[in-house]
Amino acid sequence: MQFHIKTILSFIFMSTIVSCKTETKQPKEDSIVLSETTPVVITTVDTVPKAINYMALFKSNPNFIADGFDFPVGKPEARGYYNAQKFGENNHLGDDWNGVGGGNSDLRDPIYSIANGYVSEVKDYEGGWGNVLQIVHLHNNKLYKSLYAHCDSIIIKEGAFVKKGEQIATIGNCNGTYYAHLHLEIRDSLHLDIGGGYSSDTAGYLDPTLFIKNNRK
Repeated sequence: MQFHIKTILSFIFMSTIVSCKTETKQPKEDSIVLSETTPVVITTVDTVPKAINYMALFKSNPNFIADGFDFPVGKPEARGYYNAQKFGENNHLGDDWNGVGGGNSDLRDPIYSIANGYVSEVKDYEGGWGNVLQIVHLHNNKLYKSLYAHCDSIIIKEGAFVKKGEQIATIGNCNGTYYAHLHLEIRDSLHLDIGGGYSSDTAGYLDPTLFIKNNRK
């Protein structure tokens, strides 16, 4: 009898193992692992990924390869503006450009593209980001991305090419969340998500003012 019980228990245990199959999670259809050499993926409204090879895109449109960088306000030298929160202050991942008049004195002032490039995204992220515009630049055979946040209005469409100094948007205050200013980021990694604007990890982010000064025409 004791042997019979052990046999039954062994059979139940083995049956349980066979019946409990491990579920392998498949990646979502729009989830793509990217490397620096992988084309950037833009998800369209119908969620079908559209890959863009930016190197090929710029080589087919050489007039929009960046030949130098200027400041995004008070072009080309940010005249009439000051950097209220520099890259690295309080773990800030960009520069905050404010008008010297303070407050909302610069509300709806023009924002300019810092260099020739391709508009990769125009989106209202709401919350603390508001309207955001991102532009990809090819400079000295390397790709960069500039990000312009808290815009009051964006006057250029996603998928357009732009020239350095061309107006692309106006300064906003994120529906009254802040005093009006432009949050500018420059990234040398195209595959970062929107992020939080602040982090002690600066991998993929560049000091915008230093980069612009070092890459003038």
